[in-house]
This record gives sequence, structure tokens and C-alpha cells, in this order.
Amino acid sequence: MGDETTPSCLEGIDHPTGREGLNVVRAILLSGALAALCSLLGTRFLIRYFVRHGFGQPIRHDGPTTHHVKRGTPTMGGLAILLSATAAYLAATILTGRSPSASAWLLMLLFLGCGVVGFLDDFIKVYTQNNQGLSSRAKMAGQTLVALAFGILATQFFADGRGVRPASQYISTTHDWWIKLPLVVVLLVIWFIVAATSNGANLTDGADGLLAGASALIFGAYAIVNIWQNNQLCDSARPTVVESQCYQVRDPLDLAVFSAAIAAACVGFLWWNAKPARIIMGDVGSLAIGGALAGLAIMSRTELLMAAVGGLFVLETLSVLLQMITFKLTRRLTGTGRRIFRITPIHHHFEHLGWAEVTVVIRFWIVAGIFVSLGLGIFYASWLT
Repeated sequence: MGDETTPSCLEGIDHPTGREGLNVVRAILLSGALAALCSLLGTRFLIRYFVRHGFGQPIRHDGPTTHHVKRGTPTMGGLAILLSATAAYLAATILTGRSPSASAWLLMLLFLGCGVVGFLDDFIKVYTQNNQGLSSRAKMAGQTLVALAFGILATQFFADGRGVRPASQYISTTHDWWIKLPLVVVLLVIWFIVAATSNGANLTDGADGLLAGASALIFGAYAIVNIWQNNQLCDSARPTVVESQCYQVRDPLDLAVFSAAIAAACVGFLWWNAKPARIIMGDVGSLAIGGALAGLAIMSRTELLMAAVGGLFVLETLSVLLQMITFKLTRRLTGTGRRIFRITPIHHHFEHLGWAEVTVVIRFWIVAGIFVSLGLGIFYASWLT
């Protein structure tokens, strides 16, 4: 009976694909290990270099008074995350006998492109020793240029053998919805997602280790999402894939390798960025992290799910928006502006209430973990139903 069932169990399985899957698992582990090691050692090098050249961080005057002691701490540490994650991904991919996919190159475009905008902002702050870097218009112009370049390339080019492009013209939660949007609308949506996530990550980067720790959880979750999508890929040779549950994604395993590299690079950086921080991430890191998250959400067809997985970024952004709206509205109605929070983003509010910075960071990591668990739960429940 065993002899009769064996052929049916193997039917439809492509053995080279199995070997390719093993190579990708190796690539994921190798990229994570290389990224963590490079980030750990590279950040130490950056600390020495920036201290020697006086690249210190100016501090906002209206922030928590406990942050004033951070004035002069080396900044632009996010360079270690960018360079380590990118180099680790490329090295792991090449060493396992593969080539970077179109989706990976596009993710790199967002990751490094938003990082360049952040680097210019950080460099101006350090050079002028003023907390005001690029103007808001200049920063938005840079983000817009990167987002539109990504949007056009991802939606109009690089179709694979199945005709699947890196990004689609549909809005998605875990699968594409049924309404195809005009290209102009799609580009506006992509621009909004890139701007919202990069600025949300930037707002979260205000306490030692907060963004690095939360990002490690979020990108780790996206590595899991992309691996699962590959296992249930449409037009797969696997007999267990159900057509109504499959995922129409271009290069999920390559995205998983890059996600693992970014998550591990954040962990390596966290060694030096945890309180008391020896180096600050800066906009070069926070904008790049937000841009990469946007790219993963768009190319894995999980734009709306990202609001749950990256719920901490949403929470931080909403606190700023609510503060601004409430203040302007009450000033118009009563002549005196009122605030909901003592200061925003919201993690600073709790510091003003007397919470120790490390307490705020650990509890916000817990909040980020809850959001990540919620997002993964929604993703799996959607597959089940």
C-alpha cells in the first residue's frame, strides 16, 4: 500500500524547485547572520568615525528634558543598517547561486532612495548644528520622486513568466481586491503609502532603541509572510496549493531574504542603540526603514494589512495628527489652543508623565509585538477562510 501511495504523494512536485527552496532557506539564514554581524561591527566603526569628526546630534528644545544629555551623541547610525542589510542580501543571494530578482532591486530602490533623503536631512542638521534639516517641502519632494519612480517601474515593468509584475493596480489586504485602479490613482496610493510609512517610522525614532527593536519585529513578520506566500504561490507545482487561497506575488522568497536582512541589521544596530545609546539612527535609518516597509507591503499585496503589522507606526502618526487637529480646532473655537497629549509623538507623552525612557521603550516594543501578532493572525485567518 505504501508503494501505491508514494507516487501520488510526489506527483506534481518539481525537484529542482525543492532544491531552489533549500537554497533560499540558506540565503535567509545567511543574510540574517551576515546582516547582524556587519551591523554590529559596522556600527562600532561609525561611532568611532563620527566621534572623531564631531558628527553629533542636535536635540529639540521642547522635547523631554532627559533627552538633553544626548546632545552631541553620534548620529546617522542608520547607515549601518542600510549598508549591512543591502550587502548581506546581495552576498547571501550570490553565494547561494541565485541572482537578485526585480522585486529585490525595487525594494532596494525604496530602501536606499528614502535613505538618501534622510541622509541629506541628517547631514544638514549636523553641519549647521541645528535640529532643522531639510525643509518639509524638500523632504517630501525627495520621497515623492523615489515613490513615483518605484511605482512606475513596479506596476508597468518586470512581468515574470506568469505575467505577474512586482506591484499590481489593485488595493490589497492579503489578496487583491476586484477593482482595478487607473494608473494615476495607483501612483497616488503608492506615494501615500511610502510617505506615510517613512514619516511614521521617522516619528517613532525618538527614544533609545525604540525604532530598531520594533522594526526587527515588523520585518521579521514580513519574512514569515513572504515565506508563507511562496509556499502557497499561484501556478505552483505543489499539490497542496488551492487556487482560491493562493497568492499572486512576483518574488516572495527574495523579499523574505531581504526582510530577514533588514530585521537582523536592526538587531545588530540595537546593541549600540539601546539605552544609553552610543549612536542615534537618524533620518537616514528611519526613512529607509519606512520606505522598505512600504515596498514590502506593496509587493506582497498586503497594503492594508500593513496597518496592523506596523500598527506602532500608525499609533505614533495618529498621535501627532490628533494633537495638531485638536490644537488648531480649539484655538479657532475658543481662542486658546488645547492639546490632548503633553507632547507628541506619543512615546514622549509618557516620558513627560514620569516614565523612564527604558520603560517606555520596552512597553512600546510589547505594543509593537501585539500589533505584529495581530497582523500575522489576520493574515493566517484570511488564508483559512
